[in-house]
Amino acid sequence: MSKKRAIFQEFSDSEKPISGNSIGIIEKGSGDKLRRITQLWLKALFCLIVLIILVGGLTRLTDSGLSITEWKPITGALPPFSAESWSSEFDKYKKIPEYKLQNEGMSLSEFKFIYWWEWGHRQLGRVIGMVWFFGFISLLTFGKTNKSWSLRLLLIGILIGIQGTVGWWMVSSGLTGTLLDVASYRLATHLGLAFIILGYIAWLILLLGKNDTFLLQARRNADQKYIFLSTGLLYLIFLQILIGALVAGIDAGRSYTDWPLMGGQFLPPDLFYLTPWWRNFFEDPGLVQFVHRISGYILFIFCVYTWLSVRKSANKSLKFCFNLVFAVTFLQTILGITTVMYAAPWEIAIVHQFGAILLWVFVLRARFMTKYPPNNLLSI
Repeated sequence: MSKKRAIFQEFSDSEKPISGNSIGIIEKGSGDKLRRITQLWLKALFCLIVLIILVGGLTRLTDSGLSITEWKPITGALPPFSAESWSSEFDKYKKIPEYKLQNEGMSLSEFKFIYWWEWGHRQLGRVIGMVWFFGFISLLTFGKTNKSWSLRLLLIGILIGIQGTVGWWMVSSGLTGTLLDVASYRLATHLGLAFIILGYIAWLILLLGKNDTFLLQARRNADQKYIFLSTGLLYLIFLQILIGALVAGIDAGRSYTDWPLMGGQFLPPDLFYLTPWWRNFFEDPGLVQFVHRISGYILFIFCVYTWLSVRKSANKSLKFCFNLVFAVTFLQTILGITTVMYAAPWEIAIVHQFGAILLWVFVLRARFMTKYPPNNLLSI
């Protein structure tokens, strides 16, 4: 009787023609159950990270991100309860530039509104950390993972920890000096890392959804051209997300509300008025919005080219996957234009951010399918 492999156990050298790519379950039984449990845990993390990205967006749109002026990962989990503690938190907020230059005269009830948004955002971060920690420890204790997969799952926790540190690094940029908000490049770093974590978890979920036999056989049928195109699309979307964060960080979406022109002309007026010149790409609202528009056009054109290329494939599942990518890209482009023309109200802006999440995940799934195409060919 053959001995059952543990969850994620590697193939032997004779069984594993593609080194380091095995997820390790090929039999029925308890291993499949553990794989499903692991996938459910990762899906829970995935949903929580989608939620925290959206809550983070609403926190920014409501100008709530600087309402908590200290970083207390443990004790900060408890909000103020007494009138004295609320007064103390409000006094700390009154010392930062945002209050002095923008919100002077704010009432305590108005402060509580922005405080609860930021507190909820940080609390979600703590929940994500705990869900990862207890899930990872449980898998190590009750499941059997090989070293490769243990490191992959550990990396999620490391990235979450780094993200918490980057979040405070971002917030601290708005507590001193003359900035009314956090530094836009730090906001872009924070959001970019969130999408990296989300994408990494999504990829692991996709891997766990297929067995080793399928992955090894499907990879032999991969089309390198489609892999190249989907990878390029993924990079362009990530770049657009980062530029979008720069737009959000300085409210550049409200600087020019006409389209397709900007202030009645192709290029926004008064370009490169800041010195040194490179600051304009981060701090000039007109130039930042212009770059976001141009990169959006490039992304859309490349998406159309990729979609038309994949339509030549005989694999109907792959074609349907890229049909979804094209549809979401088109809707996201319309949403972006609408957001600008209505001066980025929070109701439209948050839908636009959710569209970015959908597009990111759909393109990741499309890239996965180009690398591991399903055996679903059109009849000829």
